[in-house]
Amino acid sequence: MKSKIFIANAFAEKQFGGNPAAVVPLDGWMPDGLMQQIAAQNNLAETAYLVPKGKDYEIRWFTPTVEVALCGHATLASAHILFNHLGYESEEVVFHSQSGPLRVGRRKDGKITLDFPADKPVPVADDGLLERALGLKPVALYSAKFDYMVVLDHQRDIESLTPDLDQVKRLQARGLIVTAPGLESDFVSRCFFPQSGINEDPVTGSAHCVMVPYWASRKGKNKLSAIQWSARRGYLDCELAGDRVLMSGHAHTYLEGEFYYSGGWEGGGLV
Repeated sequence: MKSKIFIANAFAEKQFGGNPAAVVPLDGWMPDGLMQQIAAQNNLAETAYLVPKGKDYEIRWFTPTVEVALCGHATLASAHILFNHLGYESEEVVFHSQSGPLRVGRRKDGKITLDFPADKPVPVADDGLLERALGLKPVALYSAKFDYMVVLDHQRDIESLTPDLDQVKRLQARGLIVTAPGLESDFVSRCFFPQSGINEDPVTGSAHCVMVPYWASRKGKNKLSAIQWSARRGYLDCELAGDRVLMSGHAHTYLEGEFYYSGGWEGGGLV
């Protein structure tokens, strides 16, 4: 048996920037174990699976090791593939996910906008683990639905960060967001998810659901520019709209192809 697969780079200002995600359109759901094996084979931060639901789509996201409840860059990549390769004609698509319905629309400037739930972070105390993990003292520490978020003083702290990932892995969370004021943008960040099999994620849309409420409050404005300071760089136009976070960026198709898999499935493995 075979299935279509695409790879697109999301929140990318250039062809090989941003965060690559695999997108697999399906007629119906595969077994969970098979989807996890395919994601592990792809070995990208995220593989998104899409199944039609009327005019909408259901969406699920898998890292190489686990399924996650929310992923921004793979959702943007999925919308890009629908709009540009699969003949989806509407200006907006709704994805039904574990985190509720996610509206995604295309803009006249070529960018795609995600409409995600805001995840306002709550201040917490550091027991010393994060200071050891980062090798410096955080300005502030917050907890959100999925992650911890550390605030630092300067962009240069973000640029030079070399965290101890064994310490980060001890956090009882999906992972760690680290953010600071930006020099070329309102804020910058880096994101580390060793618990999910991703030591550092190039661009993380769901993390901006946490950062945008924080920086909007701190800077006193709802529209913000953001750069995720990974080697590949991610660029996002962000807006806090009530209890929603709007994130816009470009996507670029890298690959269109097919993958093959056996037709049987027994005992959690392919036959």
